[in-house]
Amino acid sequence: MSLIDLLTGNTSNQVAEQAENKFGISKNQIIALLAVAAPLVISYLRNKSQDAKEAEALNNALDKDHDGSILDDASQAEARQAEGGSILDHVFGSQKSTVENQLSQNTGISIDKIGPVLAMLAPVIMGYIGKEKQQNNVGAGGLGDLLGGILGNASNQAQAQQSNPLNDILGSVLDGGQSQSGGNPLNDILGSVLGGGGGQQQQGGGLGSILGNILGGK
Repeated sequence: MSLIDLLTGNTSNQVAEQAENKFGISKNQIIALLAVAAPLVISYLRNKSQDAKEAEALNNALDKDHDGSILDDASQAEARQAEGGSILDHVFGSQKSTVENQLSQNTGISIDKIGPVLAMLAPVIMGYIGKEKQQNNVGAGGLGDLLGGILGNASNQAQAQQSNPLNDILGSVLDGGQSQSGGNPLNDILGSVLGGGGGQQQQGGGLGSILGNILGGK
């Protein structure tokens, strides 16, 4: 399953419906947030996995807690919200509040709700990574390449699909129209994550620039 498939499939819809009911936030906003948060989390984990100890810790966590079953049972997302908060603390560290503030501003989700919603999404993202790890039979030493491959494939798929179903959601919710990436806001997001926040992405404005600023020091 590609990252795009995760973001446009049944799992994301079911989790978004749960979050909509719990927090009173529109389903489109939740899906848009997941579309941004997933590559962001994966990018941070890819960078962390360059350190052997971090890679081993991530490998153990994936083996122990993230077998991908959450993708088939989306009700786990709400039940594992507290765990999701701990995941975000580890992934973003001291940058967590900065990330949450930027995502809140660009999704329209209030700052008091952005953290809890992200905490519901985090186990889903980790479950996806865990399933990919199992299917590719990857150990700690291969996690960086696996995560980089997930991002690269998503970027390529987004560029190949001019009418990607996420674009309408991202364009309307995140004001992706400000970007200068051929009208494809998903490319802005993934390009910014993949490029580490440099180059044309920051010049384009919109969410690509915001994510570029967040990731600029990574």
